Amino acid sequence: MGTFLETERLVLRTFRPDDVDLLVELNGDPLVMRYIFGGPAPTRTEVAEELLPRYLSYYEKFGGLGKWAALERGTGRFVGVFMLHPEDGGPLDEAELGYRFHQFAWGKGYATEGSIALLGKGFGDFGLRRIFAQAMTVNGGSRRVLEKAGMRYVRTFFKDWPGPPIDGSEHGDAEYEMTREEWLAQYR
Repeated sequence: MGTFLETERLVLRTFRPDDVDLLVELNGDPLVMRYIFGGPAPTRTEVAEELLPRYLSYYEKFGGLGKWAALERGTGRFVGVFMLHPEDGGPLDEAELGYRFHQFAWGKGYATEGSIALLGKGFGDFGLRRIFAQAMTVNGGSRRVLEKAGMRYVRTFFKDWPGPPIDGSEHGDAEYEMTREEWLAQYR
């Protein structure tokens, strides 16, 4: 385990068991998590005993796909998390793309840069047929990232999410996608 992917400014590496504090700090920022869930941040114990072990299990479960720690290439500073993996019980040739970053990393283009690289990795190295992403309709920043990465809007949907409602959830979630054929036409 180690480096999964490098871009011009980022290194995406597999998570390690000693990354608990990185996730506790990221998930503890209410502004970072405002579009992800409406409840309290997971405790250090929950991260150590549930969240991080689940992340670590993804690499084997999904043949190398999963969630990665995103580090600034020049400094090694942890800036956030990227994900690319199938949904539990979903088709193995489809994967969901996602990300979240510390506030200090917002507006630097990291999400777009990493997303484009993960699209290439997913279609090129893993032979995925379709990659999709979901963002709350009111999350304009994430929606712009997906559009800049070349993904296209598919639909708005409403789903019962666990926990208390999140501000803006009454507007639903937007789904974006890119197929392998679209990626080949756009990036090759």
